[in-house]
Amino acid sequence: MILLVCKQNKNHESHTFMLISLTLNHKKINTQIRAPPPECIVITNKKIWEVKVMENYEEKIHLYFELKGTPQSSRESYLKRIAIFIKYIELIKNVEDITFQDIQQYILHLKNERKLSSGTINNYISAIKFFTTVILEKTWEQNKVPRMKRNSKMPEILPKETVINILDSLKNIKHKTIFMLIYGSGLRVSEVAKLKIGDICSRSMRIRVDKAKHDTNRYTILPDATLKVLRNYFRSNFNIKSYTPNDYLFLGQNGKSHIHVKTIKNLMIKIRKRFKLNDNISAHTLRHCFATHLLEEKVDSVFIQQMLGHKRLQTTLKYLHLTSKSLLGVKSPLDTSDKK
Repeated sequence: MILLVCKQNKNHESHTFMLISLTLNHKKINTQIRAPPPECIVITNKKIWEVKVMENYEEKIHLYFELKGTPQSSRESYLKRIAIFIKYIELIKNVEDITFQDIQQYILHLKNERKLSSGTINNYISAIKFFTTVILEKTWEQNKVPRMKRNSKMPEILPKETVINILDSLKNIKHKTIFMLIYGSGLRVSEVAKLKIGDICSRSMRIRVDKAKHDTNRYTILPDATLKVLRNYFRSNFNIKSYTPNDYLFLGQNGKSHIHVKTIKNLMIKIRKRFKLNDNISAHTLRHCFATHLLEEKVDSVFIQQMLGHKRLQTTLKYLHLTSKSLLGVKSPLDTSDKK
């Protein structure tokens, strides 16, 4: 396995590459080079970028994904975490010689040193289990690598008036359209980023969401207010004669692919700072608000489940805990008492 450590010079204009070749007897051979070789893992700014790693396993991994029909997002997640895990293990031993003690120590490393959340660590455990059982064909002992208990936090919910004020304040028509779609239709950030022109149906006033989470498809509502802003955005950004239904609705900086999810998230961070909102408020908060505000409007939870794309109704019903009970007509026994 080959690692490439990339150190940026103080002037931020050039880089020094340190080639670390891990031999079979685990000795490190360090060599300074000017350019990276074609097959390596590049480590820069504490992030690991997969150039070509796991070359002995890639074919088997991709074959399994193809046979199972694994969604692309899940494939990328698994490959990224497996690559990071292999990089960690190969610094001390051949990955094919791993023991459950090695895996346990790696999990503790994620928890205590990298300070990752229980949910993220569980994602790593899933990837390591897949690699161990499917690729290395070893038996998995669940009692030796338990999944971490997740501490479920109640998401922050903004009042409807605050959400409307935020949307009204947005001057950039593209940004305004994006956030109106998230709040008005209950879309995930990744879903609005990948929307295509053909997914919008103004005749039926609905939006088609293809290949969403868990590789599911669904329809959700298209509000009148959003459609008006969407039409203004479309007229100012698309040539009617040149677009196709398969074109992305929101292009990224390169003008070819869709807008990046991080771009949308960073936009919301700027909005949050401008409105001096809680640090827990994110772009995804608007999706939470969509569900909570609909429940307060007494919309049937089954309809909300379908629009959100939840597999289980129980997932949707959690928003009942976030609703304003006064808006639902719920009164305290003190308010219904004869003695006031």
